[in-house]
Amino acid sequence: MTTQPISRDRATHYTWGDGCDGWHLMRTPTLSVIEECMPPGTQEVRHRHAVAQQFFYVLEGSLTMEVDGVTHELHAGTGLEIPVAVPHQARNHSAAPVRFLVVSQPPSHGDREVIPLASR
Repeated sequence: MTTQPISRDRATHYTWGDGCDGWHLMRTPTLSVIEECMPPGTQEVRHRHAVAQQFFYVLEGSLTMEVDGVTHELHAGTGLEIPVAVPHQARNHSAAPVRFLVVSQPPSHGDREVIPLASR
């Protein structure tokens, strides 16, 4: 197997939510690394993963993360672990786009249950 450098330009791109972008930088059976970009005023649905643990790391901008009812403001150079089965939601309340990495182990695709804020 030959390892090659990866960048957003060479990564598989997808869109999600209301105009948000994602790039699969690494996608194996045991690990996923995605760069995501959320425009101002966008948010993901609140959800949890039954198997995957995640780590969100902000590259540029400001990301609001609600984790099990607690709100965290993450800025460039900061990250936050999301343990397995813990409800969470990413939001961009700022006036600028936010770019961040989402590292999931194992990959979280297909492992998502939508959780309304009132349910815990």
